Amino acid sequence: MTSSSRHAAPPEGGHAEDTARAFWERIYAGRTTPPSGRPSEVLTRFAEGRTPGRALELGCARGDDAIWLAQRGWMVTGVDISETALEAARVAASAAGVAGHVQFERHDLGERFLPGTFDLVTALFLQSPMPFGRTQVLRRAAQAVGAGGLLLLVTHGSRAPWSWRAPDTVYPSAADELAALALAPAQWREVFVGSLSRTAFGPSGEQASVLDTIVAIERR
Repeated sequence: MTSSSRHAAPPEGGHAEDTARAFWERIYAGRTTPPSGRPSEVLTRFAEGRTPGRALELGCARGDDAIWLAQRGWMVTGVDISETALEAARVAASAAGVAGHVQFERHDLGERFLPGTFDLVTALFLQSPMPFGRTQVLRRAAQAVGAGGLLLLVTHGSRAPWSWRAPDTVYPSAADELAALALAPAQWREVFVGSLSRTAFGPSGEQASVLDTIVAIERR
């Protein structure tokens, strides 16, 4: 479940009768090009050089980030609500030769979170026009980070021209995102809490400069 600019943006809103799963199945069923194979810039920035361990990616879409991690020795679990997206991810992982290092599972994170702890938990653009209890999901993501592990959250900090969001959308700051997690400060070290700009690419080849809001924190 993602509205990442690495993918074509979903259409404005959703049909009233949609469930979240039906909505995202329809979105990914409409993808006509294969996954790009390119990891997110923010993932490479904050995960490069970390000692590989167990990683959990929430909203893995078609698997580009999970595959990049697996290629660097991580044992990765990628989670998404769309089985169509996950099947594309499995095919891409097999083609990349890392199927033994990554598994893709379908979960509705608003209903069930995965058990266990991880050395890296990512939620990159885990945003949706369909409500799913995002704040509670991200709090559970923080609980899943083991000692010394990294939690990496990225959200849209500005509106791309092709976005499904309203033009007057107000985007929370990184400080707001961190505060919403309600974490005990003594248990975490801030690696980076702020915004970074990047060039985003739209569904028809458009380009625009956008802001990413980033919370990268490490459990002590």
